[in-house]
Formats: sequence, C-alpha cells, structure tokens
Amino acid sequence: MRRLEELPRALSLPPLFDPLPPLLFAQIRVLIRIYRVWGWVLDSRLSPIALEAIMGVLPDHWITKMAKKYGMIEPFADNRARRAKISYGVSSYGYDFRLADEFKILDFDALNYLDPKRMDKVRFRSFQGKVCIIAPNSFVLARSHEYFRIPRDVLVLCQGKSTYARCGLVLNVTPFEPEWEGFATISLINGAPVPICVHAGEGIAQIIFIRAESECVTSYADRRGKYQAQKKIEPSRV
Repeated sequence: MRRLEELPRALSLPPLFDPLPPLLFAQIRVLIRIYRVWGWVLDSRLSPIALEAIMGVLPDHWITKMAKKYGMIEPFADNRARRAKISYGVSSYGYDFRLADEFKILDFDALNYLDPKRMDKVRFRSFQGKVCIIAPNSFVLARSHEYFRIPRDVLVLCQGKSTYARCGLVLNVTPFEPEWEGFATISLINGAPVPICVHAGEGIAQIIFIRAESECVTSYADRRGKYQAQKKIEPSRV
C-alpha cells in the first residue's frame, strides 16, 4: 500500500483524460480522493474490519444503557460522587460497586491451616452491620450490594478502590465471566498491623467491562458454573 504522500503522483491523470467531459472528469477525481482516503485508512491499520476485531473497554453510556434497559447492574447508581461517603456508581469506563452489610468472619481458633479444598469444614460467623472491623493480618468474606448479569460477549475485571488500598486493605475477586449472574462474593484482606473498618452501602471496588472480539463458544451459564445466580456470600466449593 502506497503512503499518502506518494498517492498524488501515482494517481494524477495523464494527458489523454483532458478531453473528457467535465462531469465525468469530476467523478473520476472524486473516486481518486476516495481511494486516497481509503488507502490512508488501510495504511494506518484503521479499517472497519480491523476495528470490528479490536477488544475494547466499554464506556459510561453503554454501562448505563445496559443497566437500565437490561438489568445488568441492580440497583444501579448513576452518579459517582458522594458527599462524606466512599464513592460508588458509574464512572467514565467502569462502575464502582457498593459493599453489602453482610459478612462472614472466619473462626481461626480451631485451625492450624486453611485448605481451599476443605473450606466446607471451616466455621464462619455471620455478621450484619453498617461497619465491619477486620482484625490485623486477617480477612473476611463479603459481597456486593449490586446484583450483576454479565452479557455473553463481555468479561468484567475488578480491583479494590484506592481509598481502601491506602489503608492496607486488599480486595480479591475473580473476573465476572460471560453470562455469569449474581452477587459478587469478595475477600477483604487486612494487611495492616491494626484493625481496618469497612463501610457497608459505600464504594468498595471498581469493575471494568471488556468486550471480546467474538462471543465465546461456552459461557459460564452454559457450563452451569457452581456460583451461578448466587444470592448470598459463598465460601469456596470444590
């Protein structure tokens, strides 16, 4: 593909075109201009075919539309700024979800170690309240206030909010897979040497929505994932 600066010489009309009728000559010149622009598009790797295959992070208006029209996020918060609260709601390219007021606190007294394959044998104490205090070098299980329904061609990534990260709190959660739905179970880890308070009903993490270049063959719903449509905090199941 010739570059743009080479095209005027390559596509200039020879003398034999001079006697052509003005209208036909004008049409030819329009076609040349279209060819030049299309050549620049291809040379810049910006053709519609290429653009169709590029994965992209989805913007606020898409998130808002999908939440309000299709129930992708319920309840949905439009505005991200909150006075005297840790922010939540839709942002430019994501959504900050809230922390629910339900927690599972691990009973460490009878434990020598934790095995992810035997978490059904571990005792959790349920707690409900506006504030949960996480002990130093410990963790609790919690869940999102919002219920999610993820589209088939979208993958959702999640990270903890920087407000809590500055306190030493680490949030751990796996991606929300295509066609997964439910409340998100999250692990809140206190890496500080002192207790940390977390606040229910306020922002806890940010998610971003990434559209794939094509739909997956098998979604989370297709394979009947064990955490599908979860309504409460779910410890690990193997």
